[in-house]
Amino acid sequence: MRIVVVEDNAALAKGISYRLQDLGHGVDWLCDGDQADAFLRQEGSDLLILDINLPGADGLTVLRNLRARGDERPVLILTARAETEHRVRGLDAGADDYLVKPFEMDELEARVRALTRRSPRPIRRVLSFGPVSLDCDARQVAIAGVPLDLPRREVSLLEKLLTAQGRAVSKQDLLDHIYGTGADVEEAAVEVHISRLRKRLRPHGLSIRVQRGIGYSLAEAAAGAA
Repeated sequence: MRIVVVEDNAALAKGISYRLQDLGHGVDWLCDGDQADAFLRQEGSDLLILDINLPGADGLTVLRNLRARGDERPVLILTARAETEHRVRGLDAGADDYLVKPFEMDELEARVRALTRRSPRPIRRVLSFGPVSLDCDARQVAIAGVPLDLPRREVSLLEKLLTAQGRAVSKQDLLDHIYGTGADVEEAAVEVHISRLRKRLRPHGLSIRVQRGIGYSLAEAAAGAA
């Protein structure tokens, strides 16, 4: 799943992000309400974890704007206030569930699982290019129908390249997709994943080409490889 975390407490946000990534989810982290509002207008996700007290627009404003656009993605709100009034305000604004700080990560995981079960199951999305295919829900890669075991970050990299269908994807876009927007990771990390994935795909007639100053793209090996 792709999960957006909007939380201005860096330590808590990183803890949530790392826990969700360990479970195999892709995570985008945002720490400002205005930034989050703009991001959510442009980007889809399977779940939104949203703090109420944020710099810029507060979480309830972000949530109301989301629902006003007809966006029905599940939302789990985080609040430091346990009073019933504050929980009711969040639910009335359109939240699907709430979690009071401080909380255990095990409970967060349980809430995420519950919200996922409640959500209508989308049509299964499968991306393909030449002989390679990716079941985006199951996170399973296959070459000509034969399963190929890849580390989760290489799966995320392949997903972004498959989505582009041969068009170039910038290094920064790949970085954001693999680690999540806002992650403190050097761009050189992408090159490591590119190198490893390229070696795995080469025996199957696929290459990852580099276009200097533009980005990376998938190509049939016969069309030339970088």
